[in-house]
Amino acid sequence: MQNKEKILAVSGAINYIFVVFLNAFTDLGHKIIIQNTIFKVYDGSTQIVLTAIINALVLLPFILVFSPSGFLADRFAKNKIMEHSAAFAVVITLGITYAYYHGYFIFAFVMTFLLAMQSAIYGPAKYGYIKELFGEKFLTGGNSIAQATTTVAILGGIIFYTVLFEGMYDDSLVTKSEILQKIAPLGWLLVGGSLIEWFAASKLPNRVLTASKRSFSMKRYVSGEYLFKNLKTSTRKEEVFHAIIALSLFWSISQVVLAIFGEYAKDQLGVTNTIYVQGVMALAGVGIVIGSIIVLKLSKDYINLGLSGIGAIMITLLVFLIPFVHSMSIIAVMFLLFGLFSSFILVPLNAQIQFLAVRTHLGTILAANNFVQNIFMFSFLCLTTVFAYFGMNAMILFYLMGIVGLYLVALLFKRYVVEIFFATMKLFSVLRHRYEYFGVENIPEDKAVLLLGNHVSWIDWIILQLALKRRINFMMDKDIYNWKFFHPVFKKGEAIPLSPRAFKDAIKEAYKRLQNKSIVAIFPEGEISKDGEIKPFHRGYELIPTDYDGVIVPFYIDSGIFGSSFAKYKPKRSRRNLFKRRVVKVYFGEPLPKDTKSEELQKIILKMREQYETK
Repeated sequence: MQNKEKILAVSGAINYIFVVFLNAFTDLGHKIIIQNTIFKVYDGSTQIVLTAIINALVLLPFILVFSPSGFLADRFAKNKIMEHSAAFAVVITLGITYAYYHGYFIFAFVMTFLLAMQSAIYGPAKYGYIKELFGEKFLTGGNSIAQATTTVAILGGIIFYTVLFEGMYDDSLVTKSEILQKIAPLGWLLVGGSLIEWFAASKLPNRVLTASKRSFSMKRYVSGEYLFKNLKTSTRKEEVFHAIIALSLFWSISQVVLAIFGEYAKDQLGVTNTIYVQGVMALAGVGIVIGSIIVLKLSKDYINLGLSGIGAIMITLLVFLIPFVHSMSIIAVMFLLFGLFSSFILVPLNAQIQFLAVRTHLGTILAANNFVQNIFMFSFLCLTTVFAYFGMNAMILFYLMGIVGLYLVALLFKRYVVEIFFATMKLFSVLRHRYEYFGVENIPEDKAVLLLGNHVSWIDWIILQLALKRRINFMMDKDIYNWKFFHPVFKKGEAIPLSPRAFKDAIKEAYKRLQNKSIVAIFPEGEISKDGEIKPFHRGYELIPTDYDGVIVPFYIDSGIFGSSFAKYKPKRSRRNLFKRRVVKVYFGEPLPKDTKSEELQKIILKMREQYETK
């Protein structure tokens, strides 16, 4: 089971978190100073255009150095890439500080591009290092911590540099140069952060055992040969490319929302203090931290991809609602929720990309991820600039981003509809129940499994599925299978309908699934317990041929669900408590031979009840 303590105990984890924090904190610091300067000097469409340009300067390097950054992350030790990138940041921040003191706004504006270039080279190594440092076992947890750390750094950078900026600013400052010269000492904080990051990065452990022999050809890079080859690498696995597109759409929506909110707050809400504007947007960062913790708890045993669909629905709804709200307090709560549900998209999809990517191409695929995301974001910001130039206000742009959000929802539902259903059920169930699983390791990953056990409630199929990454093929009554609301999920989830007339067909289908090394689950009692007892098992499952590569795994669901609205058995002394969650424990026994008879199986499960109910 993943938990925060085990993840942080990994050698080098604390140092890695420190480096990730400082990199984002410093990058954000300069961007915030430039954005606040624009906010003070310009209004209306000009403000939107310049804000979009500054965001574009941050995105463009990720497009230009797509191939080199991927090559570097695959060719050299990723910790060394981070170390040298941090050294490069020291030089850049010194140049930025020089521009501040001399009031060179254009020069400082351009240095944003170079600072982003450093981040573009650093990015694939940073995310690729998660898999090397934490391993596949803690992949979701590592991504949750990295996402939360980056977000805390962004949040801290926004608040820290905005408060200092407002503290140094006064209304007598009119031009961009005057403002930069006034806040110039902030440049030394950027330099200091880069120096500390450089030192911390030099202490990261090297996890690469064998060095790559690849070479880089500038001719192939300039001709675009690397570009097409590397993009092709990222499309080899459809699931990887699908996750990249979904992340790209999400980041495009986020970038536009952040780019237009300043003008919206100033024009529609009359807010001119950058602390309020940046503070509200920073609450999205708080939401991402909270959301990352929630995702970690909901993804203890596997990558919970269904959360991405829930996140897409909620951020789309919030984007549509923002133009109807005229209270900064309510909008602040909406940005908090926007961040929270953003993590539902970011953490699982990033973890999925890293999990599916082959180690030798991990850097290239992560660079491709950055490239595609930034192409999307850059394109959306260009459209935002064009729309603003022709007088389209922020409210219309919010509605357009809502439409893009609807497309993102459709995209995720098309691929993960079953996972989204179970993730939704998990979110609802954890409000009233706490499920504890024991013996999950008894279910083999590479063999067919016939799951057989007791039947205590209407939601047993949900309780069992939540424990496993592999999809369970449930055999169920045909009438239940055809329930209007659940039928699409049952069908997509590959459930097997069972009826007296189609009994032989159901057995044949179960056998076919087992031959394909799937998990098939049957409740041999044939009905939900009405008295809390385990009834004699029907022998139907014995008719499934046993010439498949697999085992029977018995399971026992304890009495924790009895008395709830989902169970038929209501003990006389049981009382419903709206403020107390039920604890339901599920035990998976050791694998049994495929020819285990129903009488023997029932005895085994009765013995499991006797053993575990007395604990």
